Amino acid sequence: MISYDFEYYRPATVQEAVQLHRSLREQNKQPVYYTGGTEITTLGRINEIVTGAVIDLKGIPECQALQTADNQLVMGAALSFSRLIEANPFPLLSLTIREVADHTARSNITLGGNVCGNIIYREAVLPLLLTDSQVMVAGESGMKPLSIHQVFRQQVQLRQGEFLVQFKTTQSDLGLPYASVKKRRQGRVGYPLITVAAIKKDRRIRMAVSGLCSYPFRDQAMEDRLNDKQLPGQERIEQAVRHIPSPVLHDFEGSAEYRLFAFKNTLLDICAALEGDEHAEV
Repeated sequence: MISYDFEYYRPATVQEAVQLHRSLREQNKQPVYYTGGTEITTLGRINEIVTGAVIDLKGIPECQALQTADNQLVMGAALSFSRLIEANPFPLLSLTIREVADHTARSNITLGGNVCGNIIYREAVLPLLLTDSQVMVAGESGMKPLSIHQVFRQQVQLRQGEFLVQFKTTQSDLGLPYASVKKRRQGRVGYPLITVAAIKKDRRIRMAVSGLCSYPFRDQAMEDRLNDKQLPGQERIEQAVRHIPSPVLHDFEGSAEYRLFAFKNTLLDICAALEGDEHAEV
């Protein structure tokens, strides 16, 4: 149970949401946007998120969009994982998120909520990083398109009052060879040790990783080493892991040594799958 009271608003338009946020800030109510509410509910119970007002974005049509326009797949930030998995417009995304939490939670977890979340995993961002997807961001200056790489650097980079409206992915990237690997200590439940998503484009493997460090990432130096065909496969992997951009996590889910061992084996699986141009769940 959340121990404090807050006001609830459900705007019908992007402009109304932005104006609400500004008005509520001026009243010192520390408003927060939400699309699914799972994290606000969870962290609100332990007072890690405290707010006087919640702005629910699920009533905004643009945030619920799921369509193709101008050779791009358009996905609203308020789309639930369950809806994305069922519709399956982006197979790699569906594969990457389908074991996040349980079925009931996936009906509430949303694409935008996961990308903006505080949890370290945020697996939904991995396919977006791989495909250089575009993000539509709304704020007081209007709506603007930005690269996912501008918006997401370790965590979402938004100015006060801004929120994610949509993600747009080029259609031709949806059919590229892909692989998705999720490694846990045991079974198919609970948090993963690591998740690796990958595609093959222009004869190169691209990979994005969650759970290895304290944030999801895609790293160019690691990809360059992984694609150096002058080296044997195992040496390519050894060279790639030397460029992990942050310390490897060491926590109750797994030690840094175990995570690194699992990651190296995962990269071997990824290379074996994509160098054969397969779609793979390993």
